[in-house]
Amino acid sequence: MDTAQETGNLTGIRQIILVLSGKGGVGKSTISTELALALRHSGKKVGILDVDLCGPSIPRMLKVQDKAVHQCDNGWVPVFVDQEQTISLMSVGFLLEKPDEAVVWRGPKKNALIKQFVSDVAWGDLDYLIVDTPPGTSDEHISAVEALRPYKPLGAVLVTTPQAISVGDVRRELTFCKKTGLRVIGIVENMSGFVCPHCSECTNLFSKGGGEELARHAKVPFLGCVPLDPQLTKSLEEGQDFIQEFPKSPAFPAFISITQQILDGTLAQTS
Repeated sequence: MDTAQETGNLTGIRQIILVLSGKGGVGKSTISTELALALRHSGKKVGILDVDLCGPSIPRMLKVQDKAVHQCDNGWVPVFVDQEQTISLMSVGFLLEKPDEAVVWRGPKKNALIKQFVSDVAWGDLDYLIVDTPPGTSDEHISAVEALRPYKPLGAVLVTTPQAISVGDVRRELTFCKKTGLRVIGIVENMSGFVCPHCSECTNLFSKGGGEELARHAKVPFLGCVPLDPQLTKSLEEGQDFIQEFPKSPAFPAFISITQQILDGTLAQTS
C-alpha cells in the first residue's frame, strides 16, 4: 500500500490544487498565498504545502517565518497562520536552521522530502490544500504529482506573465500536465499591467493578453488577470492579509473572481 495512504494524513482533505509555473519569477507563490487567503474568506479551511524547496517564500508572506513545526504521533504539525487555525502551512523554510541558508541538495534528497511532506504532515480536516510547486517541469514535479495521485487532486492552476517568453514556458507546463494526467483548472496571467497608486490608471508594462490567448489556444479555462499593485507588494512584504486589508485595490476583484471560478469548478466536478 502507498505510504501516504497508510498514514492517512491527506484523507481529511477534500480538494488538492497544485500551483505551477513554467519559469521562476512569475508570482506563483503570490498567487498561492492570495488564493489561500481568498478561500479562507469564503469560509473554507485551507492548508498550504510549500514544496518550492529552493525558494520557500510563503512563510514570510504570511508572517510566520519565525514559527517552528512540531512533531506529533502522526508526523509534523503544520504552522497555523491565524488564531482560528483556518490556514495552516508547511514549508521547508521551517526546517532550515537559518533563514538565509541555501538548500543545496541533489534530486533524490529533494524528492524524498517532497514525498515526506505529502505523507507525514498532520493536516487534519481541510476543504482545500494548495500545493506551491517549484518552477519548471523537473523530477520534483513528477514526485509531487505521483505522491498526490492517490488522493485525486482537483487539478492545477498555471501562472504566467504576459510576455511571450513566459507564455512559451507555460505551454511546456501544459504538456507536462497532459503527460502526467493532471487536469488544468485554468491559467492566471499575473503582473498584467501596472496600477498607478496615484491615479489608478493601468499601464501594460509587459504587454497583455498572452495568458488569455494561450488558454484559448489550449482550450483550457482562463481564470483572469492580476495587475501589478504596490498594495499587494506591501501586504506580502509585511505579512498582511491582502484580501482583508485592501478591498479597494485593483487586484482585489481579480483574486475574488479567480477564487469564485475555482469554487464553482469544484462544485461542478463533485456534483
